Amino acid sequence: MSMLKSNKLIEELEKLFPDAKCELNYTNTFELLIAVVLSAQTTDRRVNMVTRKLFTVYPDVYRLASAAQVDVENIISSLGLFRTKAENIIALSKKIVTNFGGEVPNTLEDLTTLPGVGRKSANVVLSEGFGIPAIAVDTHVARVSNRLGLVDSDDTYVIEKTLEEYFPKDDWHKGHNLLVHFGRYFCTAQKPNCLECPFNKVCPYYNKK
Repeated sequence: MSMLKSNKLIEELEKLFPDAKCELNYTNTFELLIAVVLSAQTTDRRVNMVTRKLFTVYPDVYRLASAAQVDVENIISSLGLFRTKAENIIALSKKIVTNFGGEVPNTLEDLTTLPGVGRKSANVVLSEGFGIPAIAVDTHVARVSNRLGLVDSDDTYVIEKTLEEYFPKDDWHKGHNLLVHFGRYFCTAQKPNCLECPFNKVCPYYNKK
């Protein structure tokens, strides 16, 4: 485990990203769920461009559940994997209507029964949409956590459970958003900003270069 304490990590990251928050646009948990599913292998900015129209045409789970796939594909065609994503968001909408009374479920077990919703996506919805503590491990969280020595694994489940032990439960939501921003804008996959990083003295990635 890293020598870096969680409170120090959060303190320094908050200096870099004082307003770190989910960058997907949504107004309710259903919109959040759809945006999260659409965000796979695509930037949040591009997702926000298509959901503006998508949520206008299909403002609720019932409308999307009855949508024609080709119509949804036309709206989200600028996204990667758009055909699969269109199929999934229609199918998950139908399942929410049929199995959950039209309400997005609020447990990991139920969320991961929905088409296109894996553990990471479910944890985003729980934490961001329902305020239920959870840590979603995306590519940024995985990369940063390994570089800083918080974890030593490529297994997202192992990373999630290790970070749950590292951060106090009250900091899971905040810690996740800070790690995402740090990975997205500072400790990037290519050419990370190591020289200006507040953690370079204790960072295993930097010190083994």
